[in-house]
Amino acid sequence: MVAQKSQGIQTLLEAEKEASKIVEQARSYRSQKLKEAQSEAEKEIADIQAQKQKELEEFKKKYEGTQSSSQDKIDRDTKDRLREIEQAFEKKRSELVKKLLERVGKADPQPHRNLHKIEA
Repeated sequence: MVAQKSQGIQTLLEAEKEASKIVEQARSYRSQKLKEAQSEAEKEIADIQAQKQKELEEFKKKYEGTQSSSQDKIDRDTKDRLREIEQAFEKKRSELVKKLLERVGKADPQPHRNLHKIEA
């Protein structure tokens, strides 16, 4: 009977060792799969980042020209408008100077209507 108990204990110890090997293999397999999944995820992230960067560059190229061409048009329009204003000023300059001189020459110096003489 003691031999049977000792043989049963031996069997249990062997089974425990076998179970511990299986658990260790499972842990090793799990950690290997986690590393593989992380590596795959990093590759996917890098691919997505590269794709999005490319899309951004294309977007910039597409709309950058639009902005600069719009700015050029605004600059041209502004210069044209300033040129028109300067030409109109030059045309009416003599008339403006004439009117200013007339107004200055017509000055009728009178005391202000709110000014009252204070007698002491």
